[in-house]
Amino acid sequence: MAEQRETADFWFDPICPWAWITSRWMLEVEQVRPVRTRWHVMSLAVLNSGRDLSEDYKKSMDTSWGPVRIAIAAAQRAEQEGNEPSEVLGRLYTELGTRFHHEKKPRERATYEEALAAAGLPADLVEAAESTDYDEALRKSHAEGMDQVGYEVGTPVISVAGSAFFGPVVSPIPRGEAAGRLWDGVRLVAGTDGFFELKRSRTRGPVFD
Repeated sequence: MAEQRETADFWFDPICPWAWITSRWMLEVEQVRPVRTRWHVMSLAVLNSGRDLSEDYKKSMDTSWGPVRIAIAAAQRAEQEGNEPSEVLGRLYTELGTRFHHEKKPRERATYEEALAAAGLPADLVEAAESTDYDEALRKSHAEGMDQVGYEVGTPVISVAGSAFFGPVVSPIPRGEAAGRLWDGVRLVAGTDGFFELKRSRTRGPVFD
């Protein structure tokens, strides 16, 4: 009998480098623990709407709408065609994240087209980047994640076995059994009644290797 895997729901915005590292850690966890990741979309632009932001961060938020709209459109298309939205989102996230964080490509149409092609998804999904038609579904998906942890945090949000949390924020990506041990520890503290926070100042930036 195959080992039963528990589901870890993971909310991401593809522009966030820290969420990207955590997502790659989850892929490592899947190799050493009976866990499968189910992908969902959240939006830093939605989260920061109405907040007092620096000009640079406002510009970053302005260009963050395209990727998440495309992600929502891809998930909707998958569901309409009888495919698993999470599987499609996982492929697309990998291709977008690789281009944003490793290749340092800009958030623009050409990058989105490359990512869609590499993920084996229809080219016309790129049109969603400039359409507000997907914003209601985006906000719904965003709220499904954030309502579990509160709006004082960002991405990623992970929910597993009735326990939800922000993070972990880690750099570089834990690999192999080290990834599994971190998962065990995160599950332990997140599942403790009344546990809210464990944090220290960051001493390094995102390391993607």
